[in-house]
Amino acid sequence: MNTRLDAVWDALDALSDPEIPVLTLRDLGILRDVRATADGRIEVVITPTYSGCPAISQIEDDVRATLEAHGIDAQVVTQLSPAWTTDWMSDAGKDKLRQYGIAPPHRVPADTQVVRFIGRATAPPVVPCPRCGSSHTVEASRFASTACKALYKCLDCQEPFDYFKPY
Repeated sequence: MNTRLDAVWDALDALSDPEIPVLTLRDLGILRDVRATADGRIEVVITPTYSGCPAISQIEDDVRATLEAHGIDAQVVTQLSPAWTTDWMSDAGKDKLRQYGIAPPHRVPADTQVVRFIGRATAPPVVPCPRCGSSHTVEASRFASTACKALYKCLDCQEPFDYFKPY
């Protein structure tokens, strides 16, 4: 691989997500690509977790500041397509979420419909408690601390916890 591009990846490797600081942008799958353009410029491609993500401007600023601190001249490109999916999260990132007290997302089969219609309600998934491991949990609220998480409660240890919803 190109040494210049490797230096960019290395510089950005430890950059944390502003909303979930135990995850790096790479763990989360937001940091999509580092590439050289035809004219030799470097581009860092990021994809927000959803198009209305309130943290994306902070993430862009953090990437720029990190690159600048390392003396790297690169452009940050925000790419919305293909849309981010929880399948882009690394296994290490999912383990970090669990250790932090957030249940990681389940894997979503490719043929799953993201849009659900009224009258086609599906039961919430069984989400193991990240604290005690029990599967005896219930969804308390469809939304938690951020729109991408749901609030669950463990019926065994009685602790509430966030579940990072798959999409």
